[in-house]
Amino acid sequence: MLPTTGLPYGTVPRLERPGPLRDRVYGALLELITTRALQPGQHLVESELAGHLGVSRQPVREALQRLNTEGWVDLRPAQGAFVHEPTDEEADQLLTVRTLLEAEAARLAAANAGSAGIAVLEDLCAQGESAVAADDVDAAVALNARLHAKVMELAGNAVLAELAGQVDRRVRWYYTPVARQRGRQSWIEHRELIAAIADRDEQRATAIMREHTEHTRKMYHDREK
Repeated sequence: MLPTTGLPYGTVPRLERPGPLRDRVYGALLELITTRALQPGQHLVESELAGHLGVSRQPVREALQRLNTEGWVDLRPAQGAFVHEPTDEEADQLLTVRTLLEAEAARLAAANAGSAGIAVLEDLCAQGESAVAADDVDAAVALNARLHAKVMELAGNAVLAELAGQVDRRVRWYYTPVARQRGRQSWIEHRELIAAIADRDEQRATAIMREHTEHTRKMYHDREK
């Protein structure tokens, strides 16, 4: 069994009292899980989490129940709450869906993106390259998510964006363990994608994005081999 929360005091900002506290505790815990500050399999102790967040145990308990319903946390009788440990099958299914959604988004972005949107992609890519060069994995993961979200925005399809948003946090969860391995190559692929979008080459943009997301899926499965 992994140790309990173990987050040093001061690393998690205390929540402000006004507003829907239950939802804000949920959001804070979800962020800690998706960034893997709380690791898969880790024991989640209500009193410790409440202390870190500066709240009572009740909103923590309610947030854990919600996270359990959504599959982020496992509530085990007589044992407590644990961060869910994704199976290879779960990861494969989600990352396969991601490939389908993002390949279509790349095609639509190539058809619809203007110069301003392409400039944003180029800036995000430059920031991502700098994060990789500095070995700042957290920043690279966040910038990767922002770049992919921007491609989805440039696609201009609200339904597609809504579907992608439903899997976005889980994609980030699976991407974080392989971000350092993907490293510079991932951003080389981003550069190729941006070039295809700028050239309005729908077929090439689709192929590059499909290959790009498949590389991540394969590396996730191969990470412990």
